[in-house]
Amino acid sequence: MLKLQNLTYVVEERKNGKVSKKKIIDDLSIVFDENKTYAITGPNGSGKSTLAKIIMGIVKPTSGKILFNGKDITGLNITERAKLGICFAFQQPVRFKGVLVRDLISLAVGRDVDVAEACGYLSDVGLCARDYINREVDESLSGGELKRIEIAQMVARKGKVVIFDEPEAGIDLWSFNNLIEVFKKMKEKTGGLKIIISHQERLINYADEVVLIEAGKVSDVGRPEEVLKKTNAKRLCKVMEGN
Repeated sequence: MLKLQNLTYVVEERKNGKVSKKKIIDDLSIVFDENKTYAITGPNGSGKSTLAKIIMGIVKPTSGKILFNGKDITGLNITERAKLGICFAFQQPVRFKGVLVRDLISLAVGRDVDVAEACGYLSDVGLCARDYINREVDESLSGGELKRIEIAQMVARKGKVVIFDEPEAGIDLWSFNNLIEVFKKMKEKTGGLKIIISHQERLINYADEVVLIEAGKVSDVGRPEEVLKKTNAKRLCKVMEGN
């Protein structure tokens, strides 16, 4: 179980020579149950991605606590949280020239994997293993291919908490349609808590519960059909999908 208690994140803004403080996350509290998939949605600037980075330890909150299975992890860095089983998939996966796809899978598992095992993870995300296993993770890969390889890493890692920050970003429609199927397979094959930051209604409907964030606060939590049928949530999704 992941519990966020009264999280606040404040940044300084300089305008016309004057410095002011702005709350990106504002006294936010929520509990994420294990073995469930959550979608966090909301308008641009609402604090979704910042919240994801706070959970992973990329950003340090100004105040509040983060509890993971009863343990206070607020002061732990990103490496320490990763060792506990918390994983993060970026909006734009990092490219590593000279690093092979097989190398990334081995890093995720924590040991050298043979071709057959690595191929199994790639097949899970709809990639033909023989075409990718020995490819470099560089600019020759499309955004959709990188996304799927990153998800294969998440599957191989078997994380207790896996956070996806706008997985639909930068991929074409064909890749997005396949991304939905990949998430479905991942949900069937792996346990743990999954948190998807997204404004795409199809991804939101895939979740067990939706968390709506506005102005750094949780404004609604519930089943996708319950949250999306509300006028404000529908408006937010339409606005975001149009951007």
